[in-house]
Amino acid sequence: MHGNTKTTRSGHKTRPFEQILAEVEACFAIHRGEGSHLGGVHIEMTGKDVTECTGGAQQIDEAMLSDRYHTHCDPRLNGSQALELAFLVAERLRAGRGATGMRGLVTADEAVS
Repeated sequence: MHGNTKTTRSGHKTRPFEQILAEVEACFAIHRGEGSHLGGVHIEMTGKDVTECTGGAQQIDEAMLSDRYHTHCDPRLNGSQALELAFLVAERLRAGRGATGMRGLVTADEAVS
């Protein structure tokens, strides 16, 4: 996640969740193309309900950043965003080497049928 921050008009340093997800997807694609496997993913996160990174299922936008912006260094995914990313990574790993990317995965409803 290092190097993917942006500073908003209000001066908050943030990371867009969608950009983090795109970077993880790209990493999987690169490894797939090289015939190797990703050994791990490092993310900046906290279990607290902070509003430091935009996006995700909570749809945190720039206007919400000041609500619970607590970092003294780099913005972190909150607990919900971190779990969302972890589940997407787990789905990608389960999908196997032939998958085209996380966005094309089977949904929970499709997996049950």
